[in-house]
Parts: sequence; structure tokens; C-alpha cells
Amino acid sequence: MTQSERRQTDGDGAAGGGTPRLEFRGGWGVAFVPAAIFLFFCVLFFIVLQAFEMYALAMGALLGLLIGAVFGRPGQYERYWDAVYSGARESIQILVLLLMIGMFSQLVKATNLSSGFVWLAGSLGVGGGAFTAFVFFAVCVIAMATGSSLGTMFICFPIFFPAGAALGCDPAALAGAIVSGGIFGDNVAPISDTTIISASTQAYTRRAGYADVGGCVATRMKYALVSAGVALVLYYLLGGAGTGAAASAQDVLAQGASPLSLVMLVPVAVMLTVAIATRSLYKAITVGILLGSVTALAFGLIAPSDVVSVSGGEPTGFLVEGVSAMMATVVLVMCVYGLMGVLSAAGALDRIADAILGSRMGRSARGAEAAMLLGITATTLVFGGVTSASMATFGKVQDEIGRRAGLHPYRRANLLDCGANSLAVAVPFLSVFVLIGSTLTAGYDAVAQVSLVDVGLHMFYSLALFCVLWVSIATGWGRVYEGQDGAPVKRRPDLRPEVEPAPAPDRA
Repeated sequence: MTQSERRQTDGDGAAGGGTPRLEFRGGWGVAFVPAAIFLFFCVLFFIVLQAFEMYALAMGALLGLLIGAVFGRPGQYERYWDAVYSGARESIQILVLLLMIGMFSQLVKATNLSSGFVWLAGSLGVGGGAFTAFVFFAVCVIAMATGSSLGTMFICFPIFFPAGAALGCDPAALAGAIVSGGIFGDNVAPISDTTIISASTQAYTRRAGYADVGGCVATRMKYALVSAGVALVLYYLLGGAGTGAAASAQDVLAQGASPLSLVMLVPVAVMLTVAIATRSLYKAITVGILLGSVTALAFGLIAPSDVVSVSGGEPTGFLVEGVSAMMATVVLVMCVYGLMGVLSAAGALDRIADAILGSRMGRSARGAEAAMLLGITATTLVFGGVTSASMATFGKVQDEIGRRAGLHPYRRANLLDCGANSLAVAVPFLSVFVLIGSTLTAGYDAVAQVSLVDVGLHMFYSLALFCVLWVSIATGWGRVYEGQDGAPVKRRPDLRPEVEPAPAPDRA
């Protein structure tokens, strides 16, 4: 009996001690009510009201769970909340990592790494398309260091956008370069919440455990670097169509320029190297925080009181602020996993996977991968470009589809993460990235606000990544299957191994 068959039997409550499925008034489709309520609040806050606050989304998810419990059949109330707790328990590993990541991210922000790149741009005297391409590269590095796409955008727009507009950069291309750089970092940074979620939703079939972050990042780089290379060339060629005064640009650059902060690239590079080499994100973040703190203190980028202190009775410092800044995302992820627990207990995720695999797409690995890419793209569009929520939602379905197709967890995780960060986040009016990018171009006297359409059309990294993924699926480039003991292999092995597949672990 395969693992998916075992889950199906357990879900149906067949003989053998299986747990009966969670039942709702009106059938299994009602299990989507909590998720639908959460989706409503995603659109309301991020698209309609443009209130970019993760706590608001977490509230929507929790409210959906409370309302969903009412639709359970008699006697199902306690089992409903058991399903919520079961789903939430799977997020514990992710939550701990997110809190640790928050501390390192806040350290990088406190040292003002972006000012080093501003100094470098001024020293090189670049302008026009060259400056737009430089900004894309700089924001990519900063986003990889912080692990936060949206956080990086809020840091970089006030510094790079007015200077670039004055240096003759095309405002739309410049805005697209900043947003694209943030997405690149979020896509490949080992300390990104989306990287962790994409890996932690894809389980092995032939051994216990989930995909490790280091392995996912190492195998993902080829797609990301090709797409980034295409974007870099396009920004260089198309990014200099604007007009501006170089003198005013130099004033903007001088205000935020400091070469000293570039020294923080050393702990960032060491942390990324440790993450990929050891496949242990805990080790990497620990090294990053310790080495980063010592480096920042030694070069005077922060004071001892900036590490942890108390001011006016309130605890401060990057360690405290890092945990505080990540709490909203932590609560959101936990609630979304609770929603997935309900859908899983009701058998809804299995039904979706069965429908996809029963279609023409499900007859081959290529078709399964195409269904995965289309699925995560649609889910991310529906969730307004909130990639962490869309990956946590569709990740369970992708895991089931990929397992049955024999695909390695690395491949599944990469299609999930890259797919979420491609076309869906560049669609005007439906993406939080486009909305924020356009919003952050407002308020400057020398240049008009860039429209949503123009920002989306100039997000060259995401658009190129979508094309690269389709080429990968069509040609099989990067496709690997799960072999004996979970090893990646080029050919699909017999899916009926002599040793029965190990069940997915309980990460509680």
C-alpha cells in the first residue's frame, strides 16, 4: 500500500484504526469556507484598502476558522479543532526559524547596508540604464541579506528611486528593478519565509523528513540566475530613457552614502555559504547573527545598546525588534496551517490532487509539473500576491501531486517557490508587490508616480522566471525524481519499492 493510499484509507475511516474524515453540513466542499473567508480579507486589506499588515490577514484566517467550526456536523466540533491544531503543529519548525530570521534581518537593517551600495554607485558614476541595472543588482543582494522582499522595498525605494530618476533612469524601469530585486532575494535567500515554507511543505516518500532549505536553494539557483541575468540586461538596455539632473542626484546619493556598511557583506556571505554547505538553516542563522553582531560592533555600525537594551521601560535592540517584527508573519503562517489542517482532515486536498492527477496533465511528470505551476500561479493571484500564504495553501496539494508523480521534494519546492514569485506577483491590480511598488514612487516633485501597469510590465525578473520555468518543464531541465532513501535521480524509479515508504514526520 502506498503512502497516499494509506492516507486515503485513514481518511475514510476504514478498518485498521484509521481516523474518520471531518464532515460538514453540505458536504466536503464546505471545508473551503474558512479559506474563502481568509481570501476575502486578503483581497480586502491588500488590494482594496491597501493596508499592508500581516496581523490583519491573521485575523481573517482566525475568523474563518471560528466561522467554519459552525458548519461541522453534530459531534464534529472537537474533531474540527483537533484538525486545526494538527495543521498548526506542522508549522512549529517554520515559526522558530522565522523568529531567528527576524533577528538577523533586523541586524542587517540596523547597519544600513543599502548606504554602502549608494556610495558605490556614486563612486562609479553610473547613470541611466547602467544605474537601473546597478540598482537591480544591489537590491538583489540586500534582499538576500534580509530575507524580506517587502521589507527591502521599503528600505530601498526612498534611497534609490529619487536618485535614479534624477540620473536619467526611466522611472517605470527603476521601480520595476527595485521590486524585482526584492523578489529575487525572497526567491533564493535561505532565510526567506517563502523559501522555508516551500521546503517545509514538501515531504519525502522514501524516507522520513521534509526538503532541506540548503538543497532547495542550491538546486533553485540555476532558474533564478538565468532569469536575473535576463532582467539585468533588459534593465541596462531599457532603463535609461528618462531625463534628470545629475547634480540633484548627487545630492540625494551623498545624503545616504557610507562605504563602511559594505563590510556587512562578509557575515551575509558566510551565512549563505553555511546554509548551502551544511543544509542546516539553524547553523547558518546562528553563525550569521554572531558574526554579524561582532562585525557591526567592531566597525562601529551599531552600539552595544543596539543589540539589546531597555529605554523608557521598553526593551529595544535588533534582537528584540527582530522577534517583534516577525510576530505578525508567525501568527499568519500558524493560522494558514490551521486552515490546511481542516482541508486535509476533510479530504479536500486529496480530492484536488486526485482531480489533477486524473486529468490529462496527470499522465506524465511533465503534465504534473505544468499543473503545479498553473496551480500555484492561480493561488497566488487569488491571494493578491501574498506568496507566503499562497505557498502554505497550495503547498500541501503540490506535495501530494509531486509524490504521486515521483518527483523529488527539491523539484517540487522549486516549482512552488519560483512559480509563486513569477507571473502572479507582476499582475497589476492583483499583486501586493505592484501596489506597494507604485505607492512608494509617489511624493517626489521631480517625477510623477509610476502607474500599476507600468510597474508590473517592468518586473522583468518575475516575467523572465515564468518563461524559464515553462522551458524547464517542457525540456526536463532540472527535473529530478526521488530515488532510494530520498536521493535525487534523473530517471523515475519504480514507485513500488520493496521497503514501504516512510510516513511524513510529525514536526511537533
